[in-house]
Amino acid sequence: MKKVLVAIVMASLTISLPAYAAQKVLADFNSGTKPNNVGGDFGAWDKDPVDNTQTCVESFDDVVKHGERGFSMKLKYDVDSPNPAFNGFWMKLNGINLSPYKTLNLWVKGDAAEGCTSRFKIELKTPDGVGAYYVTGVNNEWQMFTIPLEAFNLPSLENCQEFVVVFEDRIADAKSGIIYIDDVSVE
Repeated sequence: MKKVLVAIVMASLTISLPAYAAQKVLADFNSGTKPNNVGGDFGAWDKDPVDNTQTCVESFDDVVKHGERGFSMKLKYDVDSPNPAFNGFWMKLNGINLSPYKTLNLWVKGDAAEGCTSRFKIELKTPDGVGAYYVTGVNNEWQMFTIPLEAFNLPSLENCQEFVVVFEDRIADAKSGIIYIDDVSVE
């Protein structure tokens, strides 16, 4: 009788736990070409494209990458401007439903020779709004940053349109540098 009761209690505990989806890779950049792993385009953007004192340029890098093969996304940014400056990298998510997932994961590394900011902003965009989260603690070693999706404070994650990296002059502790991003996923 005691074994039956324990089995019933254990079964009810597993039923009451929320079910989350397995890992889904949004962009691993391993092909060295567009689109990302969910069919979305991507590229760098500038707040003011005619102001040449601020810029962000994206490129695939086959030397500095997370893992043994493929590429990473190299973001060379500069927000050292006499004008208000921000720029970054956008990546279309094509309406992917992220509600079955708990975390957004990305591997990040700064460039030892060029320097990098230790903090930048990540945005998720949906038709209901824009959620933001500040990544902090970036250095010259590969690190995986795991961000709870609930930290973006979006009313719904069912129709995610865009993932955005933002370098801001008021936040960046190195106003120009290089950040590498790789293996962006949800879990």
